[in-house]
Formats: sequence, structure tokens, C-alpha cells
Amino acid sequence: MRPGEEQPMVRSACDGVSELELLKLRAAERIDEAAERLGALSRAIWSEPELAYEEHRAHGVLTRFFQCEPPAASWTVQPHYQLATAFRAEWGPPAVPAAPRPLHLGFLCEYDALPGLGHACGHNLIAEIGAAAALGVKGALEGLPGPPPPVKIIVLGTPAEEDGGGKIDLIEAGAFKNLDVVFMAHPSQENAAYLPDVAEHDVTVKYYGKASHAAAYPWEGVNALDAAVLAYNNLSVLRQQMKPTWRVHGIIKNGGVKPNIIPSYSELIYYFRAPSMRELPVLTKKAEDCFRAAALATGCTVEIKGGAHDYYNVLPNKSLWKAYVENGEKLGIEFISEDAVLNGSSGSTDFGNVSFVVPGIHPYFYIGSDALNHTEQYTEAAGSQEAQFYTLRTAKALAMTALDVIFKPELLERIREDFKLKLQEEEFLNKGK
Repeated sequence: MRPGEEQPMVRSACDGVSELELLKLRAAERIDEAAERLGALSRAIWSEPELAYEEHRAHGVLTRFFQCEPPAASWTVQPHYQLATAFRAEWGPPAVPAAPRPLHLGFLCEYDALPGLGHACGHNLIAEIGAAAALGVKGALEGLPGPPPPVKIIVLGTPAEEDGGGKIDLIEAGAFKNLDVVFMAHPSQENAAYLPDVAEHDVTVKYYGKASHAAAYPWEGVNALDAAVLAYNNLSVLRQQMKPTWRVHGIIKNGGVKPNIIPSYSELIYYFRAPSMRELPVLTKKAEDCFRAAALATGCTVEIKGGAHDYYNVLPNKSLWKAYVENGEKLGIEFISEDAVLNGSSGSTDFGNVSFVVPGIHPYFYIGSDALNHTEQYTEAAGSQEAQFYTLRTAKALAMTALDVIFKPELLERIREDFKLKLQEEEFLNKGK
């Protein structure tokens, strides 16, 4: 459906419409009521893109949004939560004596941009969805005639998804420790409850040789650029024996300073990707052997340094998927088929690491453009007015799914069982990470 064609939800308690469905309607209405403020929030982030760990303006816009959200002081905001550009905003109904532990639901915001491209991955829209879905759930619970169930709505601002892995920093700092289920959504070219985002490991490879005059006495030199070129070619040859689901891509960052000087130093940066954390070390070992072989062949020494964090593959949670799809279809969202999901292209995200410590959902959503992520055209689309319709519709679907989790104990139990099963399949259960 196009903008203005969102499928209307039933607005009456007649004809067997449940109280839960009416709560979902209230959540959607609350998001519509805040649409102008949410759009301004997104636009402010989009118009001043900032790189990983440097999202100071976006951080300020988001924290002020929750600090100023009416009624005054309804959200408890920790503006520099574990990281300088992370934040935590929390809301919960008044505590009831002897009530059980509240259910903790997390909504995640991203807001870092890409160098040279700005918000070509639409993280301004991710931030908007996290805020909008949280407002929707809060509004629905506040409209209950009696005391709401014990629940806490937590919005986490998670910087540095594009480079560094801010969510991983927050995991290590304990930010996800008490969360029961987490929600976020990512812009794409289609609507999918899940795409198989893969595990990723990055390395910086440095070769050290010996400088010499390239014309007068080249035999005195040890050519570090040759080592880099050999490494690049070694990996290209390795591709013939790589699994179709593995990915290796890199650049030569430094190849010398002047043609008449034998390069004494070269540097490469590579990313390795595999469908799971079980396969990623196998691919990494093969690639590192290629780097070391190039050093041996040229007489250079080599230094191989892994990135600060590996990005884990995203664990699917089918019970959460199904609830999200059911709610999305009520709003007119048309999802791609399960075959297309399993065979679709994907990247990597630090949400994968989150999915190993708490059950969650990371759906993808269409924003009104067929442009591809990480392009100038997608930057333009992410800042367009048309994207607002699709963004807020997705936020409504997330809020509705969160209400299912709150009011359907059997769904929460299935979500937890799916989570445990996937950890067992990945051989991560009881490993503590």
C-alpha cells in the first residue's frame, strides 16, 4: 500500500474485537498523534550526519525528545548511558505493592551515518521507529481503565553500528542484562520479518619490509607492497574453494609513498563474513594463512590484528516473527515470502550480538524507494517525506507486537523457548556471551 492507503484497524469493541486489539489501535493512534514530532526528530538526525561514536547532535536530539515528551518527566532519561553517545530512557506505570517483577521490553535506536554518504542506511529512521514504537506502547498502557500489568518500556540509544559495534560495548557494560525482549527495525527495499544477517570479522594486516632505491639498488629492498598484492591475489584464488555463503572483501589502504622507493610498509583492511559464528573462524583461518604466505614469499614480516568486536549472526525467533507479521498484515504491510527471506542478500549488524543475549526481532522495511542501501540515492530516500508513512507503519507493527508479548504469556514463553533452541543450535547456550 502507498502513503494514505494504510489499512484501517477496527475501531469498535463490537463484533468480537478483543480488548487487546483495541489497545493496539490506541498504540497506533498514539504514534499518529506524535507523527509531526517524530518526523522532526528523524529529519534533525538525517540533516546532520555523524560517524560512529561521534553522534553528539543526534544523541542530544534524542535525549531532549524524551526529556520533553509530555507529560513532563514521564520518561527517566540517562543521557550518557555507559557510552558518551548512548542513552537510556525508561517508563513504567506506578508500582503496585507485591507485584511480580516487571517485564522489561527494549526498543533500540541507531543514529550513526556513513562517511561521505550521510544516512545512506537510514539510521535516522531506525531512531524514529524505536522512539515511535515505545511511545505507542506507553500510550496504549496509559489508556487502560485499571492498573497496567507490571512492565517497563526501555529505549536504548545504541551508537556506532556502522563501525565499532556500540551494542557490543553496551552488552559488555551490562545494558541488556535485565531485558526480556528487544525490538528494532531496519530500512531496506522490501518488508521482511527477518533476513539472515551474517557473522563478520574484520582485520587490519600490516606488512613491514625494507626501503631501498627502486632504480639504483632494488635488490637491497624488501617490498611490502608486493606482499600486499600477493595477499590480495591469494584471497582471490581462495574464492574458488570458498563456500557460496562466505564473503571476503578488502582494500589496500597503504601501498607506499613514491614510485622510486621500494615500499617498506603496506596495509590492508579486510572483512570476512559467514552465516554463523561456527563457520566464521574456519574462514578467518584460511584468510590469515593467505596473509602469512605473502609475507613468507616476499621476506616481509606481517602483523594481523582483528577488530575490537566480531559481529554475530542474527538469531531468528519464529514466534516473534509470526506475531510481527500478523500485526503488520493488519496494517497492510506486504511481506516477502519465507523462501525469499532465506535466500535473500544480507549484511552484518551488531544486533546479531544482542540476539545471542536476549530474544529480539530485527525486521526490514520498505521506505518507498527501490534504491539500494549505502548509496547516495538511499540517503535521499531516507530523508524523504514518503519514507515517513512506511516508517511509522512499521513502528505501529512493532508496538502491536510488543503488546502481544505483554498480554500473551504463552507467546512470551514460546519466544523464550525459540531463543534457547537457537542458542543450542549455535552451541552458545551457557557460554556467557
